[in-house]
Amino acid sequence: MGYLIDTNILSEVQKDQRADPGVRAWYDKVDARDLYLSVLVIGEVRQGIDRLRRRDPTQAARLAQRLASVKTDFADRILPVCTAVAECWGRNNVPDALPVIDGLLAATAQVHGLTLVTRNVKDVERSGVLLLNPFSDAITPPD
Repeated sequence: MGYLIDTNILSEVQKDQRADPGVRAWYDKVDARDLYLSVLVIGEVRQGIDRLRRRDPTQAARLAQRLASVKTDFADRILPVCTAVAECWGRNNVPDALPVIDGLLAATAQVHGLTLVTRNVKDVERSGVLLLNPFSDAITPPD
């Protein structure tokens, strides 16, 4: 089973000891080879770093180093927004539009047969994507 991690989950696990216990327990149990990111998550993290740089350049530099590590760790498991994802996203937006990035993440998970791991389940649940919210779900991956 594979999982596409949303930005809010990636950010949470990077809190180390301060991370939500449910998120940390789930993340620690999953085989790293089953975890995927979207290029959109990389973009959201980069945006946050560059916004932070204006008021706290030191912290922004630390987060930029973490992002570089994440990109290395996930190198072959960072998924693009390809034509198939765009088509799926378009279908999922009828009759009512989903939030753009969350909708594209849901479509990416659907196209690649992954479970979307996010705190924002309400934003995408009507897309039909398999969802997991480790902040509140008691679901754990198989051993």
